[in-house]
Amino acid sequence: MNTTLVFGDNPGPYTGAGNNTYFISGKIPTLVDAATGQPSHLDGLAGALGAASLTQVLVTHAHPDHADGCDPIAARWPTAVFRKMPWLERDTRHSVDFQPVADGDPIPAGDGTLRTVHTPGHAPDHLCFFDEAGGTLFCGDLVVLGSSVVIPSSRGGSLTQYLASLRRVRDLAPARMLPAHGSAIDAPGSVIDGYLEHRQRREDQIIDVMRAGARHPDVIVERLYQGVRAELRLLAKESVLSHLIKLRDEGRVRVDGEEWALS
Repeated sequence: MNTTLVFGDNPGPYTGAGNNTYFISGKIPTLVDAATGQPSHLDGLAGALGAASLTQVLVTHAHPDHADGCDPIAARWPTAVFRKMPWLERDTRHSVDFQPVADGDPIPAGDGTLRTVHTPGHAPDHLCFFDEAGGTLFCGDLVVLGSSVVIPSSRGGSLTQYLASLRRVRDLAPARMLPAHGSAIDAPGSVIDGYLEHRQRREDQIIDVMRAGARHPDVIVERLYQGVRAELRLLAKESVLSHLIKLRDEGRVRVDGEEWALS
């Protein structure tokens, strides 16, 4: 597939340098992810399209930095179709009518076909789009090179599902992954293995600080994320909570109000 990076131009504490969206040229001009609707992003997309008209937008999930650009894109290219896995409480925030897609669906795009891969965890509706012929996986927020992915357990995230999604994608053995943030990933297997190892280390650290007496998520955050910037503290707490919920579901910890303890 002939793919062009169209930068979202939306930097911030949660998005880093900003979002990557990917334009796929060919018979069915396709955009993967919609970013936030910055004028510079729309102009960049127009430049990538040239004389063509945008046929469809494939949204990896409904978080604002991936979906808020849908309405501005629809206003500029009113014939474009928007496709994603449904997450009704989020999807209704937008005026576009999302065409539903499900795990395993083939979607014609560019001059080829993408297959949807449901990868929940970061969000319940999270999808990757796999170009099986070329080996490229458009992976949304599943993996970010050189960083970790937040699992917002209070807003639909699940660490158990996320770990299963990582293993599923590793088994697909893509040759390359194009993430929604950061650089392209040319060694997906080793990067995913590193992600799984990181999560296991974090789980071990949480258990260790709980054995040392920590019971409240805020205390665990203070001990594990010393020096974390104030604007990222909430994300650190979400990460800790995602691990605690996984351990609770496995019967390894119990919770009483806001106090957590090893079982």
